[in-house]
Amino acid sequence: MTDFLGIYFPEFFYVLCGLVCFDTSFRARKNEEAKVGTIIFWILTGLIFMLGKVLPPVVTGAMLLVMGCLTLTKQVKMGKFTEAAAQSKQAASERIGTKIFIPAVTVGVIALVLSFVKYDAVNAEGVATPTALNGAIMTGVACVLALILAFVICKPKVSETREDTSRLLMQVGAACLLPQLLGALGSVFSEAGVGEVISNMISSVVPKGNIVIGVIIYVFGMVIFTMIMGNAFAAFTVITAGIGVPFVIMQGGNPAVIGALGMTAGYCGTLMTPMAANFNIV
Repeated sequence: MTDFLGIYFPEFFYVLCGLVCFDTSFRARKNEEAKVGTIIFWILTGLIFMLGKVLPPVVTGAMLLVMGCLTLTKQVKMGKFTEAAAQSKQAASERIGTKIFIPAVTVGVIALVLSFVKYDAVNAEGVATPTALNGAIMTGVACVLALILAFVICKPKVSETREDTSRLLMQVGAACLLPQLLGALGSVFSEAGVGEVISNMISSVVPKGNIVIGVIIYVFGMVIFTMIMGNAFAAFTVITAGIGVPFVIMQGGNPAVIGALGMTAGYCGTLMTPMAANFNIV
């Protein structure tokens, strides 16, 4: 059960993401320009989602470089999609009304409920400890349930759903991968010891034990570093390790509250810089 919830079940949702990317690459064959580049881009994206757990890191890195080159040379295009008639949209709007918001709200509610679910995970020493569900499970289950609700409420044609899914994914384009890439960049910075360097710089100015000043510096650090890196996820790893843990959490701060505060501050930094392409462009 532990292996299923901790290892295999999350991969099921990544496989679903990969299948959506494959379907988008199939739709890309209708593109009048940059057909080959668009198809290759979405196939590689699907492979990374589906096989990321088993692919050697160097292979994944090479695939990402190819995807970057395709994007840089403008070989990834949205293509043309047939818009629904205005009368059809108006009729659907009147028929569905505010019920259209139910699936969207369901995603947040179900994910929140599942965040309280714990299961016993056995570590290397054979000791079982209560562990929260993987984030992919919480979000994935919530999205699947929301999709079912959307079908029940809207009663769309499957072909229309596939077409609109591909259209939206192509419209976002390569920017849809920025959160993952920048999150990984934060891990790279952390492994490189950037957090430790920042911690040493702060400790020479701020005496340990003053939790109020620690919180202030942590919040401003998240804002500034997010503006520099363009993403709160990338900044969170470095600033939390360098400032949040030694100057706030180790002084008695609640990790859950500090984490929420740090990400909120990071989002403020995101909105203050044009570097945040995944937030501002989308």
